Amino acid sequence: MKKGFFIGNLCILIAVIFWGVNVSVTKALIPEWMTAYGIIIVRLVGGAILMWLTSLFMKCAKIQKGDWLKLILGGAIGLFLFIFLFILSLKYGNPIDISIIMTLPPVFVILMGVIFLKQRPYWLEYVGVVVSFIGAAIVILGGGIHHEGTHEAIHHYTAKGNLIGDILAIVSTICYAFYLVILEGPTKTYKPITMLRWVFLFSAIPALVLIPFATHQPIFHTAKAVPWIEIAFILFCVTFIAYFLVEPAIKYIGSELVSIYQYLLPVFATISAVLMGLAKLHWLQVVAMGIIVVGMICTNIGKKYRKQSTTNDVAQSAVTPSTPTASSTSN
Repeated sequence: MKKGFFIGNLCILIAVIFWGVNVSVTKALIPEWMTAYGIIIVRLVGGAILMWLTSLFMKCAKIQKGDWLKLILGGAIGLFLFIFLFILSLKYGNPIDISIIMTLPPVFVILMGVIFLKQRPYWLEYVGVVVSFIGAAIVILGGGIHHEGTHEAIHHYTAKGNLIGDILAIVSTICYAFYLVILEGPTKTYKPITMLRWVFLFSAIPALVLIPFATHQPIFHTAKAVPWIEIAFILFCVTFIAYFLVEPAIKYIGSELVSIYQYLLPVFATISAVLMGLAKLHWLQVVAMGIIVVGMICTNIGKKYRKQSTTNDVAQSAVTPSTPTASSTSN
Protein backbone atom coordinates (compact mmCIF):
# COMPACT_ATOMS: atom_id res chain seq x y z
CA MET A 1 0.00 0.00 0.00
CA LYS A 2 2.79 2.41 0.93
CA LYS A 3 4.70 1.49 -2.24
CA GLY A 4 1.64 2.14 -4.37
CA PHE A 5 1.06 5.47 -2.61
CA PHE A 6 4.66 6.52 -3.32
CA ILE A 7 4.46 5.45 -6.97
CA GLY A 8 1.15 7.27 -7.45
CA ASN A 9 2.52 10.53 -6.01
CA LEU A 10 5.76 10.29 -7.99
CA CYS A 11 3.90 9.65 -11.25
CA ILE A 12 1.61 12.67 -10.93
CA LEU A 13 4.49 14.90 -9.76
CA ILE A 14 6.48 14.16 -12.94
CA ALA A 15 3.35 14.67 -15.04
CA VAL A 16 2.66 18.06 -13.44
CA ILE A 17 6.25 19.17 -14.05
CA PHE A 18 5.77 18.32 -17.73
CA TRP A 19 2.45 20.19 -17.82
CA GLY A 20 3.88 23.23 -16.08
CA VAL A 21 6.75 23.55 -18.56
CA ASN A 22 4.26 22.81 -21.36
CA VAL A 23 2.39 26.05 -20.61
CA SER A 24 5.47 28.08 -21.50
CA VAL A 25 6.59 25.90 -24.41
CA THR A 26 3.15 26.03 -26.04
CA LYS A 27 2.98 29.80 -25.56
CA ALA A 28 6.43 30.09 -27.21
CA LEU A 29 5.24 28.15 -30.27
CA ILE A 30 2.04 30.18 -30.83
CA PRO A 31 1.83 31.91 -33.27
CA GLU A 32 5.44 32.22 -34.44
CA TRP A 33 5.94 28.56 -35.30
CA MET A 34 2.52 26.89 -35.06
CA THR A 35 -1.14 27.82 -34.87
CA ALA A 36 -3.27 26.72 -31.93
CA TYR A 37 -5.14 24.27 -34.18
CA GLY A 38 -1.85 22.79 -35.37
CA ILE A 39 -0.70 22.04 -31.82
CA ILE A 40 -4.10 20.54 -30.96
CA ILE A 41 -3.86 18.16 -33.91
CA VAL A 42 -0.27 17.20 -33.05
CA ARG A 43 -1.19 16.42 -29.45
CA LEU A 44 -4.40 14.48 -30.05
CA VAL A 45 -3.84 12.77 -33.41
CA GLY A 46 -0.13 12.27 -32.73
CA GLY A 47 -0.94 11.04 -29.23
CA ALA A 48 -3.48 8.55 -30.57
CA ILE A 49 -0.95 7.19 -33.07
CA LEU A 50 1.67 6.74 -30.35
CA MET A 51 -0.82 5.02 -28.03
CA TRP A 52 -1.95 2.55 -30.69
CA LEU A 53 1.62 1.81 -31.81
CA THR A 54 2.56 1.13 -28.19
CA SER A 55 -0.47 -1.15 -27.75
CA LEU A 56 0.90 -3.42 -30.51
CA PHE A 57 3.72 -4.44 -28.16
CA MET A 58 1.61 -4.80 -25.01
CA LYS A 59 -1.24 -7.06 -24.01
CA CYS A 60 -4.53 -5.18 -23.90
CA ALA A 61 -7.66 -6.39 -22.15
CA LYS A 62 -11.14 -6.33 -23.67
CA ILE A 63 -13.22 -3.29 -22.71
CA GLN A 64 -16.35 -4.15 -20.79
CA LYS A 65 -19.63 -3.07 -22.35
CA GLY A 66 -20.53 -0.74 -19.47
CA ASP A 67 -17.27 1.22 -19.80
CA TRP A 68 -17.52 2.24 -23.46
CA LEU A 69 -19.63 5.33 -22.78
CA LYS A 70 -17.17 6.50 -20.12
CA LEU A 71 -14.25 6.12 -22.54
CA ILE A 72 -16.11 7.95 -25.32
CA LEU A 73 -17.09 10.84 -23.06
CA GLY A 74 -13.66 10.89 -21.43
CA GLY A 75 -12.02 11.20 -24.85
CA ALA A 76 -14.44 13.55 -26.60
CA ILE A 77 -15.13 15.87 -23.66
CA GLY A 78 -12.54 15.22 -21.00
CA LEU A 79 -9.52 15.10 -23.32
CA PHE A 80 -10.41 16.82 -26.62
CA LEU A 81 -12.22 19.81 -25.14
CA PHE A 82 -9.68 20.15 -22.33
CA ILE A 83 -6.69 20.33 -24.69
CA PHE A 84 -8.61 22.34 -27.31
CA LEU A 85 -9.67 25.05 -24.85
CA PHE A 86 -6.38 25.00 -22.95
CA ILE A 87 -4.29 25.65 -26.07
CA LEU A 88 -6.71 28.35 -27.28
CA SER A 89 -6.43 30.01 -23.87
CA LEU A 90 -2.66 30.23 -24.29
CA LYS A 91 -3.19 31.89 -27.66
CA TYR A 92 -4.85 34.82 -25.90
CA GLY A 93 -3.77 34.77 -22.27
CA ASN A 94 -0.69 35.21 -20.14
CA PRO A 95 1.03 31.87 -19.40
CA ILE A 96 1.38 32.55 -15.67
CA ASP A 97 -2.29 33.56 -15.37
CA ILE A 98 -3.35 30.43 -17.26
CA SER A 99 -1.21 28.20 -15.05
CA ILE A 100 -2.80 29.70 -11.92
CA ILE A 101 -6.29 29.03 -13.28
CA MET A 102 -5.24 25.46 -14.07
CA THR A 103 -5.12 24.81 -10.32
CA LEU A 104 -8.93 24.77 -10.17
CA PRO A 105 -9.71 21.12 -11.14
CA PRO A 106 -9.92 19.97 -7.46
CA VAL A 107 -12.69 22.52 -6.95
CA PHE A 108 -14.65 21.20 -9.91
CA VAL A 109 -14.03 17.57 -8.91
CA ILE A 110 -15.71 18.33 -5.58
CA LEU A 111 -18.59 20.19 -7.24
CA MET A 112 -19.16 17.33 -9.69
CA GLY A 113 -19.20 14.91 -6.78
CA VAL A 114 -21.93 17.01 -5.13
CA ILE A 115 -24.01 17.42 -8.29
CA PHE A 116 -23.70 14.00 -9.94
CA LEU A 117 -22.61 11.61 -7.19
CA LYS A 118 -24.70 13.20 -4.41
CA GLN A 119 -21.68 13.49 -2.14
CA ARG A 120 -21.86 15.68 0.96
CA PRO A 121 -18.61 17.59 1.43
CA TYR A 122 -17.50 18.80 4.84
CA TRP A 123 -18.22 22.52 5.39
CA LEU A 124 -14.51 23.32 5.21
CA GLU A 125 -14.45 21.93 1.66
CA TYR A 126 -17.07 24.50 0.67
CA VAL A 127 -14.87 27.19 2.20
CA GLY A 128 -11.95 25.92 0.12
CA VAL A 129 -14.06 26.07 -3.04
CA VAL A 130 -15.09 29.66 -2.37
CA VAL A 131 -11.56 30.77 -1.49
CA SER A 132 -10.15 29.13 -4.63
CA PHE A 133 -12.71 30.90 -6.79
CA ILE A 134 -11.72 34.20 -5.18
CA GLY A 135 -8.12 33.53 -6.22
CA ALA A 136 -9.23 32.76 -9.78
CA ALA A 137 -11.37 35.92 -9.82
CA ILE A 138 -8.32 38.01 -8.88
CA VAL A 139 -6.45 36.55 -11.85
CA ILE A 140 -9.33 37.30 -14.24
CA LEU A 141 -10.18 40.77 -12.95
CA GLY A 142 -6.51 41.67 -12.76
CA GLY A 143 -5.84 40.56 -16.34
CA GLY A 144 -4.02 43.27 -18.21
CA ILE A 145 -3.15 45.28 -15.09
CA HIS A 146 0.28 43.69 -14.81
CA HIS A 147 1.02 43.83 -18.54
CA GLU A 148 3.16 46.67 -19.73
CA GLY A 149 1.99 48.88 -22.59
CA THR A 150 2.42 52.55 -23.37
CA HIS A 151 -0.46 52.91 -25.77
CA GLU A 152 -4.01 52.76 -24.37
CA ALA A 153 -5.40 50.84 -27.34
CA ILE A 154 -2.68 48.20 -27.06
CA HIS A 155 -3.28 47.94 -23.32
CA HIS A 156 -7.03 47.51 -23.89
CA TYR A 157 -6.44 44.82 -26.51
CA THR A 158 -4.06 42.95 -24.20
CA ALA A 159 -6.51 43.09 -21.29
CA LYS A 160 -9.37 41.87 -23.52
CA GLY A 161 -7.22 39.03 -24.83
CA ASN A 162 -6.26 38.04 -21.29
CA LEU A 163 -9.92 37.93 -20.27
CA ILE A 164 -10.79 35.62 -23.18
CA GLY A 165 -7.81 33.43 -22.35
CA ASP A 166 -8.76 33.24 -18.67
CA ILE A 167 -12.35 32.26 -19.45
CA LEU A 168 -11.23 29.56 -21.89
CA ALA A 169 -8.79 28.27 -19.26
CA ILE A 170 -11.55 27.98 -16.64
CA VAL A 171 -13.78 25.98 -18.99
CA SER A 172 -10.82 23.75 -19.86
CA THR A 173 -10.26 22.98 -16.17
CA ILE A 174 -13.89 21.87 -15.89
CA CYS A 175 -13.26 19.46 -18.77
CA TYR A 176 -10.13 18.10 -17.06
CA ALA A 177 -12.03 17.59 -13.81
CA PHE A 178 -14.66 15.71 -15.82
CA TYR A 179 -11.87 13.55 -17.29
CA LEU A 180 -10.60 12.64 -13.82
CA VAL A 181 -14.04 11.83 -12.43
CA ILE A 182 -15.53 9.85 -15.31
CA LEU A 183 -12.42 7.74 -15.90
CA GLU A 184 -11.60 6.95 -12.28
CA GLY A 185 -13.55 3.67 -12.46
CA PRO A 186 -12.03 2.38 -15.74
CA THR A 187 -8.57 3.46 -14.54
CA LYS A 188 -8.81 0.98 -11.66
CA THR A 189 -9.97 -1.76 -14.03
CA TYR A 190 -7.61 -1.54 -17.01
CA LYS A 191 -3.91 -1.03 -17.64
CA PRO A 192 -3.04 2.48 -18.88
CA ILE A 193 -2.44 1.53 -22.53
CA THR A 194 -5.68 -0.48 -22.71
CA MET A 195 -7.71 2.57 -21.77
CA LEU A 196 -5.61 5.38 -23.23
CA ARG A 197 -5.54 4.05 -26.79
CA TRP A 198 -9.35 4.31 -26.89
CA VAL A 199 -9.56 7.61 -25.00
CA PHE A 200 -7.06 9.21 -27.39
CA LEU A 201 -8.83 7.70 -30.41
CA PHE A 202 -12.13 9.25 -29.32
CA SER A 203 -10.36 12.59 -28.81
CA ALA A 204 -8.51 12.41 -32.15
CA ILE A 205 -11.71 11.93 -34.17
CA PRO A 206 -13.11 15.43 -33.46
CA ALA A 207 -9.56 16.84 -33.77
CA LEU A 208 -9.50 15.71 -37.42
CA VAL A 209 -12.18 18.32 -38.15
CA LEU A 210 -9.56 21.00 -37.44
CA ILE A 211 -7.15 19.87 -40.18
CA PRO A 212 -8.57 22.23 -42.88
CA PHE A 213 -7.92 25.15 -40.49
CA ALA A 214 -4.32 24.12 -39.81
CA THR A 215 -2.82 23.82 -43.29
CA HIS A 216 -0.29 26.62 -42.81
CA GLN A 217 2.30 25.90 -40.14
CA PRO A 218 5.47 28.09 -40.17
CA ILE A 219 7.44 25.33 -38.41
CA PHE A 220 7.54 23.35 -41.68
CA HIS A 221 9.50 26.16 -43.33
CA THR A 222 12.36 26.45 -40.84
CA ALA A 223 15.57 24.57 -40.25
CA LYS A 224 15.87 25.81 -36.64
CA ALA A 225 16.06 23.03 -34.07
CA VAL A 226 14.40 24.81 -31.13
CA PRO A 227 10.76 24.77 -32.34
CA TRP A 228 11.10 21.12 -33.38
CA ILE A 229 12.51 20.22 -29.96
CA GLU A 230 9.61 22.07 -28.34
CA ILE A 231 6.96 20.27 -30.38
CA ALA A 232 8.69 16.92 -29.71
CA PHE A 233 8.59 17.70 -25.98
CA ILE A 234 4.86 18.49 -26.21
CA LEU A 235 4.11 15.27 -28.09
CA PHE A 236 6.28 12.75 -26.25
CA CYS A 237 6.62 14.14 -22.71
CA VAL A 238 3.46 16.20 -22.19
CA THR A 239 1.00 14.08 -24.17
CA PHE A 240 2.38 10.55 -24.28
CA ILE A 241 4.41 10.03 -21.11
CA ALA A 242 2.40 12.35 -18.84
CA TYR A 243 -0.94 10.68 -19.59
CA PHE A 244 0.68 7.30 -19.06
CA LEU A 245 1.71 8.54 -15.62
CA VAL A 246 -1.74 9.91 -14.73
CA GLU A 247 -3.46 6.52 -14.98
CA PRO A 248 -1.39 4.71 -12.30
CA ALA A 249 -1.56 7.87 -10.21
CA ILE A 250 -5.38 7.82 -10.26
CA LYS A 251 -5.29 4.09 -9.55
CA TYR A 252 -3.05 4.37 -6.48
CA ILE A 253 -4.08 7.70 -4.92
CA GLY A 254 -7.48 8.57 -6.46
CA SER A 255 -8.77 11.37 -8.71
CA GLU A 256 -9.13 13.93 -5.89
CA LEU A 257 -5.49 13.74 -4.78
CA VAL A 258 -4.32 13.67 -8.41
CA SER A 259 -6.28 16.85 -9.11
CA ILE A 260 -4.75 18.53 -6.04
CA TYR A 261 -1.30 18.24 -7.64
CA GLN A 262 -2.51 20.85 -10.12
CA TYR A 263 -1.65 23.41 -7.43
CA LEU A 264 2.04 22.84 -8.22
CA LEU A 265 1.53 23.63 -11.91
CA PRO A 266 1.93 27.44 -11.55
CA VAL A 267 5.28 26.93 -9.83
CA PHE A 268 6.81 25.07 -12.77
CA ALA A 269 4.98 27.20 -15.34
CA THR A 270 6.19 30.43 -13.73
CA ILE A 271 9.79 29.28 -13.48
CA SER A 272 9.85 28.17 -17.13
CA ALA A 273 8.00 31.29 -18.37
CA VAL A 274 10.40 33.65 -16.60
CA LEU A 275 13.48 31.70 -17.76
CA MET A 276 12.18 31.72 -21.36
CA GLY A 277 11.43 35.45 -21.17
CA LEU A 278 7.72 34.96 -21.94
CA ALA A 279 6.33 36.75 -18.88
CA LYS A 280 7.20 38.61 -15.70
CA LEU A 281 5.91 37.58 -12.31
CA HIS A 282 3.65 40.25 -10.78
CA TRP A 283 2.71 40.62 -7.13
CA LEU A 284 -0.99 40.21 -8.00
CA GLN A 285 -0.28 36.78 -9.43
CA VAL A 286 1.58 35.81 -6.26
CA VAL A 287 -1.39 36.94 -4.15
CA ALA A 288 -3.82 34.96 -6.31
CA MET A 289 -1.61 31.89 -6.15
CA GLY A 290 -1.39 32.21 -2.36
CA ILE A 291 -5.18 32.52 -2.00
CA ILE A 292 -5.76 29.44 -4.15
CA VAL A 293 -3.23 27.48 -2.06
CA VAL A 294 -5.14 28.51 1.09
CA GLY A 295 -8.27 27.20 -0.61
CA MET A 296 -6.47 23.95 -1.35
CA ILE A 297 -5.44 23.58 2.30
CA CYS A 298 -9.03 24.14 3.46
CA THR A 299 -10.26 21.62 0.90
CA ASN A 300 -7.72 19.00 1.97
CA ILE A 301 -8.48 19.41 5.67
CA GLY A 302 -12.22 19.25 4.97
CA LYS A 303 -11.80 16.14 2.82
CA LYS A 304 -9.79 14.49 5.61
CA TYR A 305 -12.57 15.16 8.12
CA ARG A 306 -15.22 13.92 5.67
CA LYS A 307 -13.42 10.64 5.01
CA GLN A 308 -12.75 10.17 8.72
CA SER A 309 -16.41 10.80 9.49
CA THR A 310 -17.50 8.33 6.78
CA THR A 311 -15.13 5.67 8.13
CA ASN A 312 -16.47 6.15 11.66
CA ASP A 313 -20.08 5.93 10.45
CA VAL A 314 -19.37 2.70 8.58
CA ALA A 315 -17.61 1.22 11.61
CA GLN A 316 -20.47 2.23 13.89
CA SER A 317 -23.11 0.75 11.59
CA ALA A 318 -21.16 -2.50 11.47
CA VAL A 319 -21.01 -2.72 15.27
CA THR A 320 -24.58 -1.66 16.05
CA PRO A 321 -26.41 -4.82 14.80
CA SER A 322 -24.27 -7.07 16.96
CA THR A 323 -25.00 -5.07 20.12
CA PRO A 324 -27.44 -6.99 22.36
CA THR A 325 -30.81 -5.30 22.89
CA ALA A 326 -32.63 -5.05 26.19
CA SER A 327 -35.28 -7.58 25.14
CA SER A 328 -32.76 -10.17 23.99
CA THR A 329 -30.68 -9.99 27.14
CA SER A 330 -33.68 -10.35 29.38
CA ASN A 331 -34.29 -13.82 28.03
